[in-house]
Amino acid sequence: MSEKIEERLAHLERLTDELNEVVARQAGEIDDLTAKVRMLLEREAAREAENSGGVVLGDERPPHY
Repeated sequence: MSEKIEERLAHLERLTDELNEVVARQAGEIDDLTAKVRMLLEREAAREAENSGGVVLGDERPPHY
């Protein structure tokens, strides 16, 4: 009985380590993607400001709303 418990514990520890690595990798990917989206939003806002001659706010609704 004790041997089965030790096997299950070892399996669960290995699984926990693997899942932790996946979560850490995904957190890094999310951070990278968030930075890229922020950069794209800033670039688009700057482009719109150049074309319209005004200041564009990120949460501003288009005129048709």
